[in-house]
Amino acid sequence: MRTTVTGRDPSRGETIAVTIVDGRIARITPVDSADSADLANSVGSHSADPGSADPGSAGPGSALLIPGLVDLQVNGFGGHDANADDVSPATIRALTHALRATGVTTYVPTLVTGAHERIAHALAQIADARRRDPELRHAIPYVHLEGPHISAEEGPRGVHDPEHIRPPSRAEFEAWQEASGGLIGMVTLSPHYPDAPAYTSWLVERGVHVAVGHTHATPDQLTAVVDAGARLCTHLGNGAHAVLPRHPNYLWTQLADHRLTAGFIADGHHLPDDTLTAMIRAKGLDRALLVSDAVSLAGMPPGRYDAPVGGTVDLTAEGRLSRSGTPYLAGAARGLADGVAQAARSAGLSLGDAVRLATEVPGRFVGGRGRMQVGATADLVRCEWAPGDASLTIESVYVAGRCVSQRGGAH
Repeated sequence: MRTTVTGRDPSRGETIAVTIVDGRIARITPVDSADSADLANSVGSHSADPGSADPGSAGPGSALLIPGLVDLQVNGFGGHDANADDVSPATIRALTHALRATGVTTYVPTLVTGAHERIAHALAQIADARRRDPELRHAIPYVHLEGPHISAEEGPRGVHDPEHIRPPSRAEFEAWQEASGGLIGMVTLSPHYPDAPAYTSWLVERGVHVAVGHTHATPDQLTAVVDAGARLCTHLGNGAHAVLPRHPNYLWTQLADHRLTAGFIADGHHLPDDTLTAMIRAKGLDRALLVSDAVSLAGMPPGRYDAPVGGTVDLTAEGRLSRSGTPYLAGAARGLADGVAQAARSAGLSLGDAVRLATEVPGRFVGGRGRMQVGATADLVRCEWAPGDASLTIESVYVAGRCVSQRGGAH
């Protein structure tokens, strides 16, 4: 099957036509103004028929064309919760469909600190969902365990349940891998545990990415884990003490170590604009990436909700989720498309650079997704954005060259 999709590439600064054959990008061709009239009825199509126009298209050059967004940290979205006690394959299917309507074509379900049995159950359900549905196998490369091997101190532990925080255990990890058929591909841990370096090396030898997060570790403890193979920071700047020594502290160590790629929640609530700007500049565009860290209430209407984590919470129209009656955050409630717009708006990035932090850079940790180049899987998003917009406005989403979602209706 042959398909052509066009739009303005914010990284290249030009309108391009992407030719897709059998789900992969076969050719990328610049489109000049002389070509636009001839292409008006053939590009942007999600059909094999080159004469059929994309119903959601406003014509060549009027929409942006970017790689599908890659989110390495998703707890839930749109009312669907990967951490719920009753999570099922249907939950994961609905979560996947809700996310791809927002432009996320690859994501990593993230399971937080909990009892061994709850984590094992969630892993088994996600694995079952992937076995049943090839679309879910494509969307979900692996699962991220955020805990339970984190700091129990107030501040660094965030909203993780202190009852279930515990040291690393190879036997427990192997039991979880058995429950999921080897689906765990990332672990967030605190390097303060004596066994953390050895455990990190053991995980890396098994092909698992190790991230530093929710920690009160000393600089030496952090460096020991990075020496052992840790390569990521989980939502740097959050899951931290309210007050830290001026220096040294664990934030400076993570910012300074060029081996660590740092994830940031760019929702306008978790990090002030100047903090986000300074941290991205410190890491550089090759070692910074955006995550949503979205919980199940993300994408839901504003209002008051009863949440499994945080109790009674308030969700504002601006996507701030807080414990009712307090200024304290109760999770992240904006999607990755919002994060891209926020980073471009508040951190002084071009849209092309902001998109790269949500596509190519996180894509390195999921097998090279998030790239728009010949030979790559044709996961693409047509969208609109203008300076100052709070989010990307998604027009249509393509997964392996097939249009799976478009504004005004989903496929």
